[in-house]
Amino acid sequence: MNQDRRAILYGLGAVALWSTVATAFKVALAWMSPLELMWLASLVSWALMGAIVVYQGNAGVALSKGWKTAAWAGLMNPVAYYLVLFAAYDRLPGQEAMALNYTWALAMAFLAVPLLGHRLTRTDVAAGLVAYSGVWVIATRGDVFDVNFADPLGVVFALASTLLWALYWLLNARDKRQPLVGQWQNFTVGLPVLTLLLLWGPGFQWHSGSALLAGIYVGLFEMGIAFILWQLAVHKVSRTAKVSNLIFLSPPVSLLLLFVVVGESIYPSTLVGLALILAGLGWQQARKS
Repeated sequence: MNQDRRAILYGLGAVALWSTVATAFKVALAWMSPLELMWLASLVSWALMGAIVVYQGNAGVALSKGWKTAAWAGLMNPVAYYLVLFAAYDRLPGQEAMALNYTWALAMAFLAVPLLGHRLTRTDVAAGLVAYSGVWVIATRGDVFDVNFADPLGVVFALASTLLWALYWLLNARDKRQPLVGQWQNFTVGLPVLTLLLLWGPGFQWHSGSALLAGIYVGLFEMGIAFILWQLAVHKVSRTAKVSNLIFLSPPVSLLLLFVVVGESIYPSTLVGLALILAGLGWQQARKS
C-alpha cells in the first residue's frame, strides 16, 4: 500500500469518527450539562494523548518547552471552543448545530484578511455568500423572510464556535510544536480551568452508564483518535487536497445517524441549508486546489 492510499485510509477513519460525534453530543447532553460533558471528555482525551506522547518518547519535549503557547491556546481549545460548541448542541437540534459549525473554513478565510494580511478573492466572497445563505435557511428553518429565529442564542453559539475554531488555527499558524504534543499541552492547561468552572458551577453529578459512556466516547474519539488520524493523513499525503475533500462525506452520515439513533426528524430546511453550505465550501476548496 503506497503512502497516499494509507493517508486516505487515515482520513476516512477520522471522517467516520467525526460523523458520529453529533449523535454522541446529543446523547450525552440529554443527561449532563455542557460543562460536565466538556470536563469528562477533556479528561479522557488528555489521558489518551498523554499516554501516546509518553509511548512516542516525547515526554521530555512536552514537559520542557511550548508552554507559553499552550497558556493561551489551551484557553481557546479545548475550553472556549468546546464549551460554546456544546452549548449550541444543547440548545439546537444536532442537525442544525452540525451544519452551522461547518462554516468554520469560510470564517477562517475572512479572518485571515485582518490577521494574516490575506486578500479576499471574488471566489471567496461568492462562496461565502452561498454558504451563509445556507446558514440563514437553517437558522430560520426555511422561513427565510422571517427574522424570528427558532433559537437565536443557539444559532449565536454555533456561529461563535466557528469563529473560535478559525481564530484558533489562524493564531497557531506559526506554532512550532509537534501537533500531538501541542494538543496535550493545551488540554493540560485547559483541564484545570474546566475543573474549577465545574466546581464553582453545577458540580459533577453521577449519571447513568449510557451518559458516561457517551462522554467518554466524545473524549476518546472526537477529541482524541480522530485528531490523531487526521494529523497522520495530512502529514503523510502528497497533496493535502486529496484528504481535505474527504470532510464533505461527514455531514450526510451525521444526519443519518441523528435520524436513526437520536430520532431527530430531519428538517427540509436543514437539507437545503447544508447543501448551500457544502456548495460554498466546495467552491472555495476547488479554487484552492
